[in-house]
Amino acid sequence: MTVSSRVFLTVILTGLLPILSMGTVTQKAVADPLVVDLSNHLVAITTGFTGTKVLLFGAVEDEGDVIVTVRGPDQDMVVRKKERKVGIWVNSESARYKNIPAYYASASNRPMDIIAPPEVLLDYRIGLHNQRFVAESDLSDADKKVYREALVRNMQNAGLFGERPAKISFLSNQLFRTDIHFPANTPTGTYTINVYLMRDGGVASVKTTPLVVSKTGVSAEVYAFAHRYSALYGIIAVIIAVIAGWIASVAFRKG
Repeated sequence: MTVSSRVFLTVILTGLLPILSMGTVTQKAVADPLVVDLSNHLVAITTGFTGTKVLLFGAVEDEGDVIVTVRGPDQDMVVRKKERKVGIWVNSESARYKNIPAYYASASNRPMDIIAPPEVLLDYRIGLHNQRFVAESDLSDADKKVYREALVRNMQNAGLFGERPAKISFLSNQLFRTDIHFPANTPTGTYTINVYLMRDGGVASVKTTPLVVSKTGVSAEVYAFAHRYSALYGIIAVIIAVIAGWIASVAFRKG
């Protein structure tokens, strides 16, 4: 029983003390059907960051299926269509999207279409195909499908969208685990991890836990400086590039 449950129970028992003096009332604790935790709630991005994995583990009271979704911070995105004109590929039409997760991943112990019917997965927005990616641009239904597929494909190629069916391992009838992979280009921000306990095609319990991806060390200072003083950062970058080029040319001539 959690601390908050104990406090609540104490208040109730105190209020019912006159009644309890006339008889005996028993309180049965109800076990939590789903318990979840992470090996680390912080992913620190340093200068040499090449990606990492975070272990998610948990336990269920009774047998059931488990689905895990990881959603990164929302961002605006633009998908552009390229056309070949005069032998050159150029950007033509585009579609703008708002509130697109910078990262999305899901995993399950079995294929999701076996665990639950499509309407349940849609209600809980589980899976890439059930995410609401709405374009602000005025597009036909056919163009909406094309642009949405392009958006998902681009994010998948960047390693930021992924689905991993049958990648949750049950160590016993109750204990389970899975790894959450974060690539080198993982965006910073607060991530929301939802764990669903599924039974009989429905959601029996849901647990939510946060995870923070943050830059640390020198890379964090450079990142903050570049965003706070973007013009000055650009000038410094150009000066450094010019000096580096001059030094390289001098060294080459001497060689």
